[in-house]
Amino acid sequence: MLLKRIGYYLVGLSLGCIGVYFFWQKKKATFDYGMDARTLKSIRIKQRLYSDDAKNAMQKFEIDTLKISTILHTGDVNFSKGAPRQKPCAEYYITGVKTLENISLLVKRCDSTATVKEVIVKP
Repeated sequence: MLLKRIGYYLVGLSLGCIGVYFFWQKKKATFDYGMDARTLKSIRIKQRLYSDDAKNAMQKFEIDTLKISTILHTGDVNFSKGAPRQKPCAEYYITGVKTLENISLLVKRCDSTATVKEVIVKP
């Protein structure tokens, strides 16, 4: 009797896990709970603009928008170098990781846009 109950429980649990997995996969849900992850996500979902200084630096150092997007997905936000509480638009200093660690961005996040103000490349 106990073995039968455990069997029913395991079958139901596995079917439920499979259902939840496919539901979340179709919904493309993300779980951005950390401060860095929430900040980067809020920047990524806004319309992205580039200042003239940023465009010039990108052209000079051969940095394309794919590298910028990669930094905005995996980068490290340094809240002390930015102005996260500035009104109406907060500023964030974001540094790339691994192969992009020599590239930093200064991003101004407003209500509907995120402007890359500066692209800083360290030698």
